[in-house]
Amino acid sequence: MTEATNKPQLDKIFDALANEHRREIIYVLSLQPCSISQLAEMRGLSLPAIYKHIKPLEEAGLVARKKIGRTNFLALKREGLRLLQGWVMQYHTYWGSDEETLENYAHYLSVSEAENSVSEPPEEGQQ
Repeated sequence: MTEATNKPQLDKIFDALANEHRREIIYVLSLQPCSISQLAEMRGLSLPAIYKHIKPLEEAGLVARKKIGRTNFLALKREGLRLLQGWVMQYHTYWGSDEETLENYAHYLSVSEAENSVSEPPEEGQQ
């Protein structure tokens, strides 16, 4: 799928991860699946509050819910995480320190400037 095709899903993922409680839920679930009541207890949230945070994570495709008996369990979903990872990895060639990034850009500008000055014909009277 292209980025344009994935844009609505990526928007949901980034919206869901914009909240600290939801990122903490993702962290806990990265360790192991967990019941919703366990999550609420670990995070110090009421059940209504934890459900409020779970819904956007489910809609973003980051977590899946499975009911076993009367207990709802949550686990991470690979598809949503892979989509997020794919989006982030497209920028991996630009990673490095800020100084490296700025140095690379300055080098690019100097090379471009040098190429432009070589390709331009000299003005009349100059040689």
